[in-house]
This record gives sequence, C-alpha cells and structure tokens, in this order.
Amino acid sequence: MTTEPIRVLVVDDDFRVARLHASYVEATDGFAVVGTAHTAADALRMAADLGPDLVLLDEYLPDTNGSEILRSLGSAVLMVSAAEDSQVVRQALAAGAVNYVLKPFPPSVLIERLVAFARFWNLLGAGAHLDQTGVDRALQALRMADSPVATARKGRSPVTSEAIVEVLRAAPDAVTAVDVAEATGVSRATAQRYLSDLARDGHVRLTLRYGTTGRPEHCFEWLGG
Repeated sequence: MTTEPIRVLVVDDDFRVARLHASYVEATDGFAVVGTAHTAADALRMAADLGPDLVLLDEYLPDTNGSEILRSLGSAVLMVSAAEDSQVVRQALAAGAVNYVLKPFPPSVLIERLVAFARFWNLLGAGAHLDQTGVDRALQALRMADSPVATARKGRSPVTSEAIVEVLRAAPDAVTAVDVAEATGVSRATAQRYLSDLARDGHVRLTLRYGTTGRPEHCFEWLGG
C-alpha cells in the first residue's frame, strides 16, 4: 500500500524565497508542494481551496502577520521566519505552530524538521486510537530534529573540514558553497554539507543574496570558534 504524500502549502512574501523553500520540500521524501502564496489573504484562500496537511508560514506578510492567521488555516503549521523576537515565537507556538525555523538557515535544518513532522504525522494516522504512550511517542518524534542524535555527523572527514574552515577564514567576504567547492576540490554538495554543519554549530553566519539569475544564494561568513 502506498502512502499519500504530505501536502504542503508554502507561504512567503518573497516569491524567490517561496520557490527556494518549495524546492526543499519537494526534495524531501514523502512531501509534495500543492501551492505557494505570498500574502495572508492568498494563504487563507489557498488553504481553504487546497486543504494542505502542512503550511510553511512566514511571519512577515504584506497584509498581516502570519501568526495572526495561523489558527484560521485549518492545517498543521511550521513557521519559517526571520522574526526572532521571543514574543512572536511564543505567540506562534501558543497559536499551534508545530515548530519554528529562523531564517536564514541551511537546507538541512528545514529538511530535518520536515522528516520529523512526517514521523509525527504518520504516527497520528487517520483512524488511529492512541493511548498515552502513543501520544508521547508522536510528540517525541516531532522534536527528534532538535536532538543531538538527529544532528550527529556521520562520514565527515577532519581533513576536508579543516580545508573548508581555512577557506572561510581566509575569505575577505562571505562565500558560497560553489566558491568553497572550487577552492577545496570537493563537490558542491559536499561543501554544502560541511557548511551546513558549521552554520548549525554557530561557527559561520548564513545569509542570502540574489545572484545574477535572480535566485537566492546561501552565503557563509566565518565567525570563529
């Protein structure tokens, strides 16, 4: 029996960022993007029309804040926002957001939380009758992306890691994964994995810039440590 994919609506005021986040969702097994919206009004309309299982919701929308419409979407909501004020985070979580991801972030951060949500979603499958143990197991699965087990580094080379750190230290400005790959001789995907590790551990600052094609690029700046 095949499992239906988790249907996702991506909401972000910047259409390029929405497209980028949608690409992360599509790259994650078990998920399918059903639409993208750029305003709160469009998000509400599309949520009503499409009935997504999960909404990736930005806080800063042109017509109202995402946390103001969260309860009205009728779906599970994962906040994906640059809003780092604790009051905003509390408000979003109190309104029912299942998780909160701060922009900018390495792709792996969002993907880990999507995978954790999929485990949670499947444990609470339609028609399931749960005891307390089952509820606890589902909630534990939802938070698994925040645990050291979920972020353990496997197969990382100390030599490659040091080479990438040296490139970052020597760079006068923020660099992309392509820059690092060319400087160290590794593939872009490999450079991205190591850079994501460093960003998650707080050793580099991750920012977005728009390249010549108009698509956002992740840039990494060494902070030390």
